[in-house]
Amino acid sequence: MLYLVATPIGNLGDISQRALETLRNADLIASEDTRHTGLLLKRFEIERPQMSFHEHNERQASERIIGLLREGRSVAVVSDAGTPGISDPGFVLVRRAIEEGLDVTMIPGPAAFVMALVLSGLPSHSFTFRGFPPRKPGARRRFLEIDKESPHTLIFYESPFRAQGLIEDALAVLGDRRAALANDLTKMFERVDRGLLSALLPLVRDEALKGEYVLVVEGAHNERQTTDDEDASASE
Repeated sequence: MLYLVATPIGNLGDISQRALETLRNADLIASEDTRHTGLLLKRFEIERPQMSFHEHNERQASERIIGLLREGRSVAVVSDAGTPGISDPGFVLVRRAIEEGLDVTMIPGPAAFVMALVLSGLPSHSFTFRGFPPRKPGARRRFLEIDKESPHTLIFYESPFRAQGLIEDALAVLGDRRAALANDLTKMFERVDRGLLSALLPLVRDEALKGEYVLVVEGAHNERQTTDDEDASASE
């Protein structure tokens, strides 16, 4: 059986009992960073063999894992934080396992984009998760243009080194929309700043940024859509 195991995005108290049991019983743990996962395993007194499974070796490592699954072995896949396959390795392996007719399941748990969306105060009934934008400004702006007219709330991941560039480009391409910028989710210094993109921009210009950021931006015509929905409800 192939298990995709979600792990904490910060606070270790968020790991589930099922996740711990799965890791304890797996024949092998495939880790995005074996050193990082090693600290997690040590914290919960779990001793299982690991193999490296990251974006640079995903296809090759997937074939090795498929071979083990064919032999009846159990493999647990974990990323550094959050849910495997969500802006982390996992998709290629899951697709291969399905093609081979092998059993696949997951142990659900934390996902930073879900938490950021809920805490943003922006519409959460319909959203588009876009992951990490391209690094170069030109490509990033073209990336943002794709969803310029989308009515869905938009969610992006970004590193501290490019958070300013992302907000600047979002402001230029999407306009001055309501947004939220989340950082250190579930940790001691958890922070969610809310306001127009223009109001968030000074925060990433003037502060020393650390950790991964989640930017949530309202969709196009959200206010108009909300009014239309309310009018429709009133007429029923």
